[in-house]
Amino acid sequence: MTERPWPGRPFPLGAHWDGEGTNFALFSQGAEAVDLCLFDEKGAETRIPLEESTYHVWHGFLPQVGPGQRYGFRVDGPFSPAEGLRFNPCKLLVDPYARAIEGEFRLDGAVFGSTFGKDPDTEAATEHQQHQDSAPFVPKSVVVHDAFPWGEDHHRPHHAWSDTVIYELHVRGFTMRHPDIPENLRGTYAGLAHPAAINHLKRLGITAVELMPVHHFVSEPNLLRRGLTNYWGYNTLGYFAPHAAFSASGSRGEQVREFKSMVRALHAADIEVLLDVVYNHTAEGDQEGPTISFRGIDNAHYYRLEEDPREYRDYTGCGNTLDARNPHVLQLLMDSLRYWVTEMQVDGFRFDLASALARSMHDVDKLSAFFDVIQQDPVVSQVKLIAEPWDVGEGGYQVGEFPPLWTEWNGKYRDTVRDVWRGQAQGVRELAYRLSGSSDLYQDDGRRPYASINFVTAHDGFTLRDLTTYEHKLNTANGEDNRDGESHNRSWNCGVEGETSDPVVQALRVRQVKNLLTTLLLSTGVPMLTMGDEVFRTQGGNNNAYCQDNEVSWVDWDVPPAGQEVYDLVARVLKLRKDHPVFRQKAFFSGRSLGDDGVSDIAWFGPDGAELTDTEWFDPGQQTLAMYVDGRGIRSRGPRGEAVEDDSFLMVLHPGADDLALTLPGAPWAAGYQLVLDTADDLDLDTVEPGGTVTMTSRSVLLFRALR
Repeated sequence: MTERPWPGRPFPLGAHWDGEGTNFALFSQGAEAVDLCLFDEKGAETRIPLEESTYHVWHGFLPQVGPGQRYGFRVDGPFSPAEGLRFNPCKLLVDPYARAIEGEFRLDGAVFGSTFGKDPDTEAATEHQQHQDSAPFVPKSVVVHDAFPWGEDHHRPHHAWSDTVIYELHVRGFTMRHPDIPENLRGTYAGLAHPAAINHLKRLGITAVELMPVHHFVSEPNLLRRGLTNYWGYNTLGYFAPHAAFSASGSRGEQVREFKSMVRALHAADIEVLLDVVYNHTAEGDQEGPTISFRGIDNAHYYRLEEDPREYRDYTGCGNTLDARNPHVLQLLMDSLRYWVTEMQVDGFRFDLASALARSMHDVDKLSAFFDVIQQDPVVSQVKLIAEPWDVGEGGYQVGEFPPLWTEWNGKYRDTVRDVWRGQAQGVRELAYRLSGSSDLYQDDGRRPYASINFVTAHDGFTLRDLTTYEHKLNTANGEDNRDGESHNRSWNCGVEGETSDPVVQALRVRQVKNLLTTLLLSTGVPMLTMGDEVFRTQGGNNNAYCQDNEVSWVDWDVPPAGQEVYDLVARVLKLRKDHPVFRQKAFFSGRSLGDDGVSDIAWFGPDGAELTDTEWFDPGQQTLAMYVDGRGIRSRGPRGEAVEDDSFLMVLHPGADDLALTLPGAPWAAGYQLVLDTADDLDLDTVEPGGTVTMTSRSVLLFRALR
């Protein structure tokens, strides 16, 4: 290997092996010099100056350097935080385009470039931090070989949005305690690819997994100081590299191959793979955080800085915000997205705190460059795109405001359904919107009902079981004196705080979970389940388990009888959803009559069997709501233009505390009603005459098929 590189090429960025050697390219507009640093098996470092700079890209080609080679960069230039400049050649930096990353981030003073606040006038950095070599304490980038035998029979599932059922899971948490997954594969991509994991998803009826962050991440210094680690992964270091700790096969590029094998196995099972991606901020934190990549490469170009450039504008609550207005940052994001679609074969993305990416000068801007480049990109525009439509900055709550192509986590759906089943809803009007696809949010801009990703729980917050068990969070194990996590959870403990042996309370909690799940899975839109909710998982009241890499967060597969009951309910309702397109509408309901009989495609009834009046719609005391959907009124056609017809159904939601005398709508809505589902399991009947009355158990859901 020569120690003076050939000139090489400025593009593509990152490290690319061509069979003869590896081309290295790094963008840094403010750098005065860049060293490529190679590390041998013993950790010895060789520094090689990159003498070529084209369009602010520093590049060079090294013959005989190939896959498995560990490397990093040292970037020299002015250290002047008052101007937003934080170059420091003593800090080894991870390549933003690294396709694999190896090694731990270790807490040591050497990883910090400076400490401010002690002497702001001189911006003094301690001698220890400023000049000590950080290489022993930071991860190394790895050259990889991209070839992978996908096989001629590999195909992407390409499920239509209207047919999609999303399951949000954590690779480690889903597999760590599964008894049928070999112990050496638990917590890994290979564990998720194991038939035991895939069979659970298939039996349930899942069409897409949404993986919590798998971009390589590290733990925040404040967690390491408390003896904890970042479990969730929303602290990204490498936007191209699969997280190495989730690999059973190694971290010198083996994690890339193992991730691809997982995708191939899930695709073979007809399950799409969506990634939860964190492009809004990085692992370097605020001005007192570590210098491990972007900050040392070109701080002023990668980050949004305050008027005082020593500080970072923080729309994320994590200390910094990537500057997606900058063309080079935007290029990084788009190159990363395209890489995961084309090379890693994933099927879409959920964008964490997406509003932060769409901010122009300050406000969230629907015409921002971020939306524009995705709209015109021939690769990224064709996959599933999900926004978490908020951030922590002023004006960041943007539910219903993202442009076409985008679906959204519907926070209003979550809040409404929780309020309904805890008995705190103000009438039924808001619930009707959520059940029918949230037309008030998504219809006026040309989007469809599937723009609404409906959910009741997610990784952030209580599990479904805890939502019915706790009204107060129990986050003391996080080491923040229970200050972290949401305090207003819209939860109801069914009369007793915490776990109880009272069989009445236990039964009510199971029924409440079944009510919430039935509501979710039969609403128009795209349902999202959270890992373990289908087996009645608890986190012991911790609603912010981001740092709990232990049994608190891992799914317990020793499922109790209540868990099996909930699982059976989910599988049953998802089969109903799959079998009946009336629950998978591709267009919004019109509310108009379909024929001479006066029956409309959707109608709303009270417990007396009559359609709701205007007064009842706006009555805050109205609790019970019956939704009738007519299968003859499906407003979309089949793939060959054929008409789509289905059965008609009546779903009744009764969150009231007392049993209810429920009258079913009379003619012309049905010639009779066949009971399909009762979350209370109390009704012993088959059919009911139109206009007939049944006794409905308090806090329950009934589903009837309307007979013709």
